[in-house]
Amino acid sequence: MTRILWALIVGLVSFAALPVHAEDQEKRLALVVGNGAYQASALQTAANDAGLVAQTLQAAGFDVIGARDLDAETLRKSFRDFIQKVQDAGPNAVAFVYLAGYGVQLTGENYFVPVDAKIARDTDVPVEAIRISDYSHQLSALPIKAGVIVLDAARSNPFAKDGQPLAGGLALVDPEPKMLIAFNSAPGTVAPDGAPPYGPYAQALAEMIRAGGLTLPEVFDRVRLRVNEMTKGAEIPWNAQKVDAPFMFFERKPDAPPQQVDAGLRTKPIRDFPAQDAYAAALERDTLQGYEDYLQAYPNDPQAKRVRAIVAARREAITWRRTYNADSTDAYWSYLRRYPHGPHAYDARRRLAYLSAALEPPPQFTVLDYDVPPPPPDEIVYVDRPVLYYSDPVFDFAPPPPPPVFFLPPPPPDFVVLPPPPPPIGLFVLPTPFFVAMPAYVAAPAYVVPPQNNIVFNNIHNTTVINTVINNPNPTPAQLHAAGVTAAMGGAPVTAAPQLPAAAMQRANLAQPGGPQGVTPAQGAAMGAPGAAPNAAAAPNAMGAPGAHTLPGAKNGPPLPQSATAPPSAAQQHGAVQPGATQPGAAQPGAAQPGAKPNVVAPGKPATAMAPANAQPAPPAKPGAATPTTNAPASSATAGKPGRQQPLSHAATAPTANVKPATAPSSPASRAPSGRSAPAARSAPAHAAVSPPPVSHAAPVRAAPPPRAAPPPPRAAAVAPRPAPAPAPRAAPPPPPPRPAMQAQRAAPPPRMAAPPPRPAAPARAAPPACPPGKCKH
Repeated sequence: MTRILWALIVGLVSFAALPVHAEDQEKRLALVVGNGAYQASALQTAANDAGLVAQTLQAAGFDVIGARDLDAETLRKSFRDFIQKVQDAGPNAVAFVYLAGYGVQLTGENYFVPVDAKIARDTDVPVEAIRISDYSHQLSALPIKAGVIVLDAARSNPFAKDGQPLAGGLALVDPEPKMLIAFNSAPGTVAPDGAPPYGPYAQALAEMIRAGGLTLPEVFDRVRLRVNEMTKGAEIPWNAQKVDAPFMFFERKPDAPPQQVDAGLRTKPIRDFPAQDAYAAALERDTLQGYEDYLQAYPNDPQAKRVRAIVAARREAITWRRTYNADSTDAYWSYLRRYPHGPHAYDARRRLAYLSAALEPPPQFTVLDYDVPPPPPDEIVYVDRPVLYYSDPVFDFAPPPPPPVFFLPPPPPDFVVLPPPPPPIGLFVLPTPFFVAMPAYVAAPAYVVPPQNNIVFNNIHNTTVINTVINNPNPTPAQLHAAGVTAAMGGAPVTAAPQLPAAAMQRANLAQPGGPQGVTPAQGAAMGAPGAAPNAAAAPNAMGAPGAHTLPGAKNGPPLPQSATAPPSAAQQHGAVQPGATQPGAAQPGAAQPGAKPNVVAPGKPATAMAPANAQPAPPAKPGAATPTTNAPASSATAGKPGRQQPLSHAATAPTANVKPATAPSSPASRAPSGRSAPAARSAPAHAAVSPPPVSHAAPVRAAPPPRAAPPPPRAAAVAPRPAPAPAPRAAPPPPPPRPAMQAQRAAPPPRMAAPPPRPAAPARAAPPACPPGKCKH
């Protein structure tokens, strides 16, 4: 009995623990953008950097949405969709945002610049760029586990050359709760342009994410040390965080080699380190107090000059942040008294103008009590410069020493020199770098929810799949099958590259109908793009692009459906032609004949009128080509006579060119030869369907003939080249018989009316009763 009770208790405890375990599942989502194609000044590594970070996040189990070279509208929509996706992920979601490109600051706010931004003056920044705080506030307000925003955008920008200048670099900000924010260069400073294929910050970030076993702050502390080492002190990243929940990109397995970093070094006083190690310790902590402790301990060290510049930039950034948070006239005057020519002096005056206050400090006002002392005189030389970067040759800083191993282990041998990625395969698509296998002792935490069909995440250690599939731009189905890669999970595509944002995919379909530029259906499926080739038909088509909605009967458009718009013509109802028959050599519907003239829509005529008039199974026809009819064979008088077909095609093309009334009148004799071939040519459009049924020929037919009177003149011209044989056909009795059918058919296209002169020809219609017996079928 006791065993049964214990079994029940264990079962209940296990059952109760299941929902808790399910709730602990961590969903990881990332938005990665690399903007480099700026019109003002392009960036060489921004897109590659974004592709490298996106691939590394994929390996860590992030569901990555990534794109390059986004304009303002697409970027805003991508942010909005991403925040909605994070909200739907639940309370255990981790959101990661990486932006590579140009960043600017204005009055204490940081902005990311889209590729289509036109920032000529400082006032253009809020309109043309994306304010980062708008989205950091939204992410922080969501019930998520943690959020990370990385701005790889602190560069010397080419914007706002007119008007008041902008402060250099990015502005110091206070992170939101549950958020970490990181810059590629310290606030108020700019990083030098990186050399291809990758910038130092993106490569260092990818390396530290892959290291495993590091907390979120430790990752970015090591990034700072690595970037400082790679750039020889020219670039010093910065980060601040208020993340309370534990987070690791990768965990180290029990058999992993021991780490050489001693956690106790973080609390060790700076003065207890040797001079070279003390610099690395101060840089690793990256606090104003840590740098000042270094200067107190080693004021004459070769690195002391560099540290003074770091302190000067940090002190000014903190002072401005306190000023901006107070946002009062006394606060801005207090800043101007400390830094009358500082980087944010123009920002202070912008705010004073907005507050309708004097732009210069008055003699008496309440000075803001800052929590940092005023700058000593030797710091002014650094903060009075328009742009501060640590590699400025004016400063002539000594290169920093390499960090000790217990602060920063050496990089993996296969991650020191990375080959450039292949060119991107489509519009907005991020470059896909060659993936380097992860160490065998590193793995994503077991509680991470695997992204659907993420081939990188599922094969971070499998060198076979990495070489044959992930690093292969076009893997064959055999290679996919051999690697065990299948499109499972409801037929979702295997994702070897980040998925494009929905807004970017829609934009790509508008720019390149049928999907992103250069993306084949197989590649689109591999990209996981929602609007790739399979969905291209549903995307709006560009004007004039294949598949665009062209009106029937227009140029390059489909022919009008004859079954719907052209019932049997009058001639067909009288037995002159057989429905569905095809004249020998006749052009097929919609087939363009060489040398054919396109239909010309007469201005001022409604589309409904022009469509039937121009509606022809084979609108383009040329002299000597087949007659443009598909449902009217040649009459007995013209069948098998190629000489008669030349006037027929002439008759079909001449009215389309809108024959002038001056050429419309013609003698009945000249109309007789054209009348022979006219039945075949006129039966193609079968426009008698537009007019009343030919039961009563007189009334409806006489109203319509005027439009068709214009065509005969061209036919006369066509027959003119044969003056000698002409008398014989004219004298022959057959011409009159087909004329009733011809007149009935001519009644069909009223829009062909060219001028009133043809109306006198109407009395000639009284002649039809004189047709020989057996020739006219009624």
